[in-house]
Amino acid sequence: MSATRTGESAAPGQADPRRWWGLVVIALAQLMVVLDATIVNIALPSAQRDLGMSDGNRQWVITAYTLAFGGLLLLGGRVADLVGRKRTFVIGLIGFAAASAFGGAATTPAMLFGARALQGVFAAVLAPSALSLLTTTFTDPRERGKAFGIYGALAGSGAAVGFIVGGVLTEYLNWRWCLYVNIPIAVIAVIGAFALLHDRPGHTGARLDVPGVVLGCGGLVALVYGFSEAQPRGWTDPLVLALFAAGVVLLAVFVWWQTRAPSPLLPLHIIRDRNRAGCFLTMMLAVIGMFGLFLFMTYYLQVILGYSPVKTGLAFLPMTAAIVIGSTQISARLLRHVGPRMLMVPGMLLASGGMVILTQMTVDSAYASEILPALILMGLGMGLTFMPVFSTATAGVAPQDSGVTSATVNTSQQVGGSIGTALLNTVATSTSASWITSHLTDPTRREQVVREGIVHGYTVAIWLAAGIMLLAGLVAGLMVTAKAPKHGAPADRPVPEPVA
Repeated sequence: MSATRTGESAAPGQADPRRWWGLVVIALAQLMVVLDATIVNIALPSAQRDLGMSDGNRQWVITAYTLAFGGLLLLGGRVADLVGRKRTFVIGLIGFAAASAFGGAATTPAMLFGARALQGVFAAVLAPSALSLLTTTFTDPRERGKAFGIYGALAGSGAAVGFIVGGVLTEYLNWRWCLYVNIPIAVIAVIGAFALLHDRPGHTGARLDVPGVVLGCGGLVALVYGFSEAQPRGWTDPLVLALFAAGVVLLAVFVWWQTRAPSPLLPLHIIRDRNRAGCFLTMMLAVIGMFGLFLFMTYYLQVILGYSPVKTGLAFLPMTAAIVIGSTQISARLLRHVGPRMLMVPGMLLASGGMVILTQMTVDSAYASEILPALILMGLGMGLTFMPVFSTATAGVAPQDSGVTSATVNTSQQVGGSIGTALLNTVATSTSASWITSHLTDPTRREQVVREGIVHGYTVAIWLAAGIMLLAGLVAGLMVTAKAPKHGAPADRPVPEPVA
């Protein structure tokens, strides 16, 4: 039987020593996808000067990627199920590398925006393929915990790693290498995929749900686009309101259609499961707070404290280390003995506590005593949360649904990141403008007042982010009721074989 040769059934999979090297390949691909959402942030001022972008258009370097990625993930997950996960994994890697090369060679803003959108398209194919390959390879509870601990650490720390790598490449080479760096990573991952990864054939007899693709992807794109346009236009702008309304209507019709479609894009039994729905919602809320924080802290460290790009990237390193420790050394070890929410709820409380500490920052805050403790608390909290979210959300899923389930996890992450960046940045900038207007009474103190106003805007937005983190903890505590794997929770069961 082919499944026994691929390592997808429990016993043979545990006997294949190459499965851990396969995890390295999957992790490389996931790291590339996640860090690419932030790696260009630090390089953006250089790219803007080089290509002559306007202040109004520069956001599309970030938004084009998250828009395509978040909007097309469900389609990518279903394509992975129909065509085969390994095949779409390799296609995604090759396409992502080609789009990165195109972006690195950009000579106009439009060329760079297009390349970033193309990266998002191939990331939407690659990410669910990677997670579903991991899901079907590691089914033993103990090994599954370790594998998802590593994967969760990468998902949580990839954005911070992007800042570090982006800072080094921008300062010592140039901004184009923030895109070119994906090419060698993709080449290594493709070679590793052919040598180490295995997968059962796709379900070629099934049909793609075209109306579901149009409704679901269109609704997500409209929402993400609406949140991205809320920043420059304002929340009450007619275009923004129209996009939100269109997104809600399209997603409502999408849900209705999924109950009637012969081959639904998102089988509703996936999100009807209480634990899985709780994981999706917790992930989205957690990432709303995290992405907003990355944006503020990057500008705070560079603009307010005067850090260089490299020093800014290194300032995030303790947070990255804390995420890795929280995922691999705490969550991965404890998940076998406690229910997922016993990790997720404390994780969100820790992250929220870190946010509250950051609300006390001023224009003269010291990194070591006032910023570092908050970043470490947030990192540990994220590490405690992400690993059980990934493991619980993908546990016990039939092979034909593993791709779309994985895509839904990633969708919640990308949509949450897009919403968080737009929502919190809008709060910060509007609050800053109001504060500066009311306090600018002495023209000779203009520069100091502007700096204080910017930091005030950040702290108000961070208070909101702390509240969103608490809400994520509440959702996890109320909705995620799965038991520890050793007590018979879904994570303990091998992924079932196909009926055929």
